[in-house]
Amino acid sequence: MDRVYRAGLPALRKKLEKLREDFLDADPRTDWTQLRIEPLLAHVRSLERIIESAAFSREHARLRRGVVMFHSDLVYLRTNVQALEKVLESERAARARTSTRVGSRKG
Repeated sequence: MDRVYRAGLPALRKKLEKLREDFLDADPRTDWTQLRIEPLLAHVRSLERIIESAAFSREHARLRRGVVMFHSDLVYLRTNVQALEKVLESERAARARTSTRVGSRKG
């Protein structure tokens, strides 16, 4: 098993959990939490459970042959996290523009 993979999953889970909270605060039009974040979190948690399970506790040496597959998981998850961060940034910018326009009408 690749050390990068074992360390990468918890880090990505934490980023997704943070994004879930940030999206709740941003109140976007699209429910990105249900659409992407929750399914990705479920996937990460599933992978973490499998890796930590007793069934694979002695398999780490043999699993090194599958590093390419594990790496593809990390690429997939990182790409989704980066895309969600961009969407969140866009949602926050749109909200700021809307609140600025509303505020300028009051005066």
